[in-house]
Amino acid sequence: MKQISLFICVLMLSSCEYFNVKKTSSEAILKEELQTFNWNDVDEYPSFSVCDSLSVKEDRKSCFHSVLTIHIWEFLKQEKLIVSQDISDTMILNFQVSEKGELKLLHAKIDSLTLKEIPNINKLLYKSLDSLPNIYPATKRGQQVNTEFNLPVIINVN
Repeated sequence: MKQISLFICVLMLSSCEYFNVKKTSSEAILKEELQTFNWNDVDEYPSFSVCDSLSVKEDRKSCFHSVLTIHIWEFLKQEKLIVSQDISDTMILNFQVSEKGELKLLHAKIDSLTLKEIPNINKLLYKSLDSLPNIYPATKRGQQVNTEFNLPVIINVN
């Protein structure tokens, strides 16, 4: 009986280490979370109200890009641009949508021939953004965030 009591006592003393809980600091949890966090992707892309009915993330992104492209294209079409040479160019426009839903043209990569034929193209691009409908900003984990994206816009003038 003494042996069994001694065995149970030793077993109880050694098993106490099994129940020790390793404490993790909040800083360690934050550091681990930041390493797994994908900073280049958002939960919801910026959108216009016409795109709200779409539920798939990629469809909403495509809708946003197409609405913006069509808006710019139609604005330039109304300007009745006159050129001496035919222009067929793909402009790469770099935009930023702020956390408040404000769209800003950061940079426009435009061919030199297009710039020569339409010297005020940059002003026209900025002016086309003034009449855009309201933009809902992108969200990441429920927070509105800034996003940047490139948008190709094809311009054909004959």
